[in-house]
Parts: sequence; C-alpha cells; structure tokens
Amino acid sequence: MQKKKTKNILAILPVSIGGRLTTSSIIDGFRQNKCNVTVYDELFDTDLKTILKGEFDYIAGYDFSGLKIKINNGLDIPSINYFSDDIRSNTSGKDWERYILYLEDDDNYTFYWDKQLTEYETFKNIHYLPHFVNFSVYKNLKIEPQFDIMFAGRLDTDYRLNFFEELVMKLPHLKIAWYAIDKHYQDARKRAKYPEIIDLTYMGFIDNEEDMAKAINNTKIVFNMNSQGISSLNYRTLQTVACKRLMISDFREELALFDGYMPFYEDFSDLIFKIESFLYDKEAYKMITENCYKIAKQNHNSKDCVRYILKTVKS
Repeated sequence: MQKKKTKNILAILPVSIGGRLTTSSIIDGFRQNKCNVTVYDELFDTDLKTILKGEFDYIAGYDFSGLKIKINNGLDIPSINYFSDDIRSNTSGKDWERYILYLEDDDNYTFYWDKQLTEYETFKNIHYLPHFVNFSVYKNLKIEPQFDIMFAGRLDTDYRLNFFEELVMKLPHLKIAWYAIDKHYQDARKRAKYPEIIDLTYMGFIDNEEDMAKAINNTKIVFNMNSQGISSLNYRTLQTVACKRLMISDFREELALFDGYMPFYEDFSDLIFKIESFLYDKEAYKMITENCYKIAKQNHNSKDCVRYILKTVKS
C-alpha cells in the first residue's frame, strides 16, 4: 500500500485577537491530522519571503489573510479560507472588495461560520462550518472559579456598554470579569456613565488559547452578545462549553446545534433571572454543562472539523 503523502500547510496567524484564537484551533487541527504546519505570524514575523521559499500543498488563513498572501505573491497553491466575520464587510478586512472575486476561483476554498450567510453566497467552493476548538487546550481545569460571571469582547456600542453597566449594577453581590484589549477598555471608560464599573470589572486582555481557557475556568457563567452573522454562535461559545462552564447566549438559530440544552436570554431581565437561577441550581448547571460538552466534543472538535476541511479541498 502506498503511503499517504504528508500535507504541508502554510498557516497565517492574523493580527486580530479573535482571529488569532480561532486560527490557533485550526492550526491544531491540521497537526492533529498529521500535517506539517509552518506558521507565519502577521503580528511578529517579518521575513515572509524566506518562508515562501518552502513547498506547500495549501495556504490557510482567517478571513482574507491567507488569500491575500497567495494573490500578492503569485502562489500557485490552493487556499483554505475560514471566515467568522461577514465576508462582505470591513470586519473581514478593509480591502475585502479587492479580494472577494478570487473566492470564485476553483482552487480557493471558503469555510463560513454562519449558516444563513453561507446560503446567501454563490461561490463555487463555499461550505458551512461552525466554530470548533481544540479540546486538549480548552478543558475543565477543575479549579474553583473566582468569578461568577464573565464577558469577553468589545463594549463598542451604546447598547453593549449600557447593557453591561446595568448588569453589574443589578448584581452587586456577584463578581464579574470583563476581558478586552486595552484600546476597547479605554474607549468604554470614556463613554461609560459609571467609569468606576469599567475599572472594577476589567481584567485585561487575552491573546492566547491557554490563558483564555484559564479565564473561562475561573468563572461560573459566561454570557454572550453575538455581534456578527445572522444565525451563528461565536467562538466563545465553543471555548466555554469545552471547559464545562455554563454559556448563556442571546438568541441565535444555531443554538439548535446543542439540542435545546444551551440556555439563552430574551432580554436583560431574562438574563438576570437565568444567571441567578443557574448559580443557585447546581444540578441544572451540571446537567447543561455536561450535555453541551458532549455535543461539542463530538461535533465541534478541531481534529474532526479540520479533517472535514482536508477531505473537502481534496475532492
């Protein structure tokens, strides 16, 4: 029997924090599938020309990061492009209009995290693929959480900022942690009605998988305010359930991925009610976290999801 050729992947680690965390699980998935992975870090590496002298079977990137390098350097290899930002907006890159036409090419493959947005697109090689994580990194560390509630992300709109401030004020007996980059902390503090709340809850920013796993383990409940897509759940959802912590999400159609186990909130009052209920009802908490964990590990793990990517681009 002829031995299968090991695939050589050039993976692009992007500048954005969310993109770096998502791409890390994709890179882990390639390695779990016995691929050789060379990583070019757009934030820290400078010698791209030397890296491009290597021989690669695929270039893989988050949003347009990999495709841009392929096109700008005339690479004659297929590209794998995972989007968890709206393809047709500046969230996926300020020059998205320049590169979007290349997604029509036969050797460029697009994997999109939002089911409804995927259905709207007509690219030849576009495929729906929800977020996934490396369960060797995101896992239950079996520590006693320091915080009751955690939110990670931008408070960049008045709705988000007011929602968060009101939450802290309504739950003064609970310990709440907020993680974001310093720029978003400074912006929220300037706009806040109560900047002391922002100072009290801000716990810094996280730019790597291991520290994010520790932060999630250090809280009992994570709540989401999904900001992109139509039907999709963000990356934090999978990170949280992999750590066996409770996620309470705003309503999204893809909550159905968790067979009705994952709780969601309809409005501010409903979120308050559910937070207090699940902190009190430890049996319900355990039942939900165990079931969500099992579903995620079976269907949204990096090894199997990247295996799907590799089978798709090979066919």
